Amino acid sequence: MSDTPHFAPVTFSEFEPVTTATWQARIERDLKGADPATLRWLTPDGFTLEPFYHREALDTLPEQPAPQLRAAVGNRWRNVPAYAVPALDNGHAAIRRAAEGLARGAEGAHFVLADAAAFDVEFLHEQLPLADTYIGYTLTAGPAALVRQLLETGTPLLRGFLQFDPITNHLPDLPGQLRELREVLHLTKGMPDFRGLTLDVAYYGNRGATASQQVAFALATAATYLSQLPTDTLSVAEVAAALRVHTATSPNYFFELAKLRALRRVWGTLCHAYGLPPEAAQVPILAATASWSQTTLDSHTNLLRVTTEAMSAVLGGADVLSVRPFDTLYEAPNEFSDRLARNLSVLLREEAGLGTVADPGAGSYYLETLTDTLAREAWALFQRLEADGGLPAAMPLALQELHQAAQRQFQRIANGEQVVVGTNRFQNPKEKFSFNPKKLLRSPEFDSTRATYPSEVLRLATSLHFERREKKKKRAAVVLLGAHTNQLIVESFLRLLPASERPELWEAHPAGTLSVLFSSAEEATLMYATPEQFGRLSRYIFNVPNDVPFVPPALLTADLANLQEAVRVFGFQEFTVQGYSTEDVLARLQGKK
Repeated sequence: MSDTPHFAPVTFSEFEPVTTATWQARIERDLKGADPATLRWLTPDGFTLEPFYHREALDTLPEQPAPQLRAAVGNRWRNVPAYAVPALDNGHAAIRRAAEGLARGAEGAHFVLADAAAFDVEFLHEQLPLADTYIGYTLTAGPAALVRQLLETGTPLLRGFLQFDPITNHLPDLPGQLRELREVLHLTKGMPDFRGLTLDVAYYGNRGATASQQVAFALATAATYLSQLPTDTLSVAEVAAALRVHTATSPNYFFELAKLRALRRVWGTLCHAYGLPPEAAQVPILAATASWSQTTLDSHTNLLRVTTEAMSAVLGGADVLSVRPFDTLYEAPNEFSDRLARNLSVLLREEAGLGTVADPGAGSYYLETLTDTLAREAWALFQRLEADGGLPAAMPLALQELHQAAQRQFQRIANGEQVVVGTNRFQNPKEKFSFNPKKLLRSPEFDSTRATYPSEVLRLATSLHFERREKKKKRAAVVLLGAHTNQLIVESFLRLLPASERPELWEAHPAGTLSVLFSSAEEATLMYATPEQFGRLSRYIFNVPNDVPFVPPALLTADLANLQEAVRVFGFQEFTVQGYSTEDVLARLQGKK
């Protein structure tokens, strides 16, 4: 006798149906006379969301939505950590980390190669047999050479993906790069478990793009490859079969879930436009938790962020999930944070059971409406990009849209409208950093593209100043706080003041200048300078000639007299807050007043 349980349908017939009018009346009653319109939310994507949705919302959609199926077999996602391999590094350490991860719950590895030519492919094949291991490779040069090296190991086929996206990464010589991609696709033809053309949409997500922008940029990039890569020996269908999308997932839970659903929906429309069969619409999605949302301040809150990001990704239908370690911004790779990141995916599948339902958002009044709206907004922006010549010709328009979205988010964080726990709200003024702020600010690897960077670097610079003052260190420092941040500093400071103390604040510095903090043991001064002025000062401090390529770090130090004279000669200007000294501003930002 079978012991398989038999489930009765869930009808909830004991509950009376509730109409939209009934809900609206209840909302008006609970608001006690306030206008229900005040509950509407203007989203970062530019459209408004209602305070609640009911079954009538589905009737307003162009067509009744159907559940979406994940591209992966068996409704499973792969747990695939990413491993950065620096320039001139043979990758042995990263490969060993990947092998350790595969033995402890990972289901693949993604190597981000700064120098693909130096990567030891033979060692990789010895440790992780290529025919049996799911492996991704991200690189910015030599994709065909890498694939040839992989095949020269004797492996009959590859599993995984290759991410080489010259359009998104603004690589020179696009015709030459397209030839490289064609060779990659020819070399990997007939390998059903390998995708040779992954779109780097995470590039935009990790720089502040909205959900609809990310979907639009993915469509525009895919359209260019579908139009320009096919030849007499490489069909459009073969190019489409090689495509994969790599996205960054932020903590905006429902939006990120709907973003992936919207991407799959409009991807089907794009494929139809190219005469592709319905199965081509099942695009695989690699979702990685975003670097954009990570912080160095109160960094254990990153664990909460990556949890909601990972949940959005798998519930939205990603077939590969990559969770970023919580301390990756300031710590070298380590077993502890690797293990936490790797096990999160295991917990979501094995304990939370998030893989048991194919499309949990299907039929939700809110999520179906949000999915449809994001899809329509993305398609409209995609059409604007195509009307502007398509990518890469329309890249200036795409970057302008991206810049405006990022600046709006910086602004919301500065004025407290968007809360980042531990950074702009609920800070720990007595926080002891597990890293060296001075070393971090000097590091060229310190990610300055993140949402919290302006707030964060100011806190770090302020901590360095107070430490210098307490220890009476004689050296002075100039810390680059970033472009467009003076106004954010003003707003952050203003938000901390009681209304009775709010002075009139000096208007922001001229557009296009950089915010800097000049700090000595005796005092600190907020200043601004043009990028050229800061560049000349940096070259002077580090003694780098003008004809030598040079990317200045955020922190410059020298003896006080020398730095004071250099700042004067190179023309830095003081940025003042009327009624308060810079020390007052910094003390308030540190929570010391």
